[in-house]
Amino acid sequence: MTTVDLAQLENWLGGLLWAMGRVGGLCLIAPVLGAPMIPARIRVGLVLMLTLVLAPLAPAAVDPLSAPGVATMVSQILVGASVGFVLKLVFEAVAFGGELVGQGMSLGFAEIVNPAGGGSTPVLSQFYTVLVTLLFLALNGHLRLIELLADSFRTLPPGPVAINADGLHAVVSFGAHLFAGAVRVALPAVTALLVVNIGFAAISRAAPSMNLFAVGFPITLCLGSIALWLGLRALPGAFDTLQESAWSLMHELVGG
Repeated sequence: MTTVDLAQLENWLGGLLWAMGRVGGLCLIAPVLGAPMIPARIRVGLVLMLTLVLAPLAPAAVDPLSAPGVATMVSQILVGASVGFVLKLVFEAVAFGGELVGQGMSLGFAEIVNPAGGGSTPVLSQFYTVLVTLLFLALNGHLRLIELLADSFRTLPPGPVAINADGLHAVVSFGAHLFAGAVRVALPAVTALLVVNIGFAAISRAAPSMNLFAVGFPITLCLGSIALWLGLRALPGAFDTLQESAWSLMHELVGG
């Protein structure tokens, strides 16, 4: 009877640890669920709640207190972190695109001159990040992410080896989407601002004595705001394209 109780305790502890490792790795890096602006207590509570819900889905394949158990725990953290990293690249691509638009609108001064002190303040990057976060939540992306995590225990059971070298290489290669996605997000506004700058170049040739810094800054800011407003229509499509590529890669990582 004692042996059965110890075996049950070992199975329960193993399932709890494997679920906590995979959920903790995901919430450590993934956007929305692991956003830095969320208080630490709420993030810890979210990890514990998801762990308790997903623990029955994680079979205890090895002894959690043995060397293979430690290796399994590390692999589960790596699985969750890899999935979260892929999704984070999508949000970072959008934020980088917003930074490109801000530089074209001469908002670099707002990033350098920070009244609060400290580092820079990427104004449009934060604006774009808030927009895609609301879009992600409105499309139930957080529920889809939790569903992917739950299905991963069936398609990729806990073990000492979870993601092979090809999977890690695919995650690193997905980083190219950061720059391609940023260009896709910023292309409408940056193109309009490029036309404005070409016009200023023609004016400077026609009237060399004109102070283009005093005249061009407010004009660039106003026209850039209009271009930004018109370019926001293309943001959901660009974000959806990046997001679908990320979901495909995440499903491949967990064997779905």
